[in-house]
Amino acid sequence: MATKRIEAGSLNLKENVVSINRVTKVVKGGKNLSFSALVVVGDPGAKVVGFGTGKAKEVPAAIKKGIEAAKKNLRKINVLATTIQHVVLGEFGSGRVLLKPAPEGTGVIAGGPVRAVIQAVGIPNVLTKSLGSHNPHNVVKATIDALEQLRDKNEVANMRGLAASSKSPAQPV
Repeated sequence: MATKRIEAGSLNLKENVVSINRVTKVVKGGKNLSFSALVVVGDPGAKVVGFGTGKAKEVPAAIKKGIEAAKKNLRKINVLATTIQHVVLGEFGSGRVLLKPAPEGTGVIAGGPVRAVIQAVGIPNVLTKSLGSHNPHNVVKATIDALEQLRDKNEVANMRGLAASSKSPAQPV
């Protein structure tokens, strides 16, 4: 699926650092220390989200590189006004994330990396469950995979060659 590039300049992006990891490379003279940062950026108003990783000798530089990488990796997400349209399971590696629609007032029931992505997109009510791997990189990628699987009612009707019904959508459970 070819997605068109979203320009980061016109959006009101909020950054969220998901994890910072200290990494070492063993060389002849000893150990070279550096930091790796996983960053999620998103615009809740435009329903846009992206993630990126950065690596540098200092933490602030790694975060800055992660933000720049995330801005190049933005994607639009189809959501309803207050929740998602349907249950969806995203997978990346052995990390799996289940997203379920929730009624008004539930809030974001999610932890760690999943919460960072959901809040970056701006979904106010959703139930989540992280299954399998707890590696933050895999969990973030699985969450974004799940969000990309969400389809608009009109889009599905066009794919099936049907006219979209004008009835109001069923209330999520």
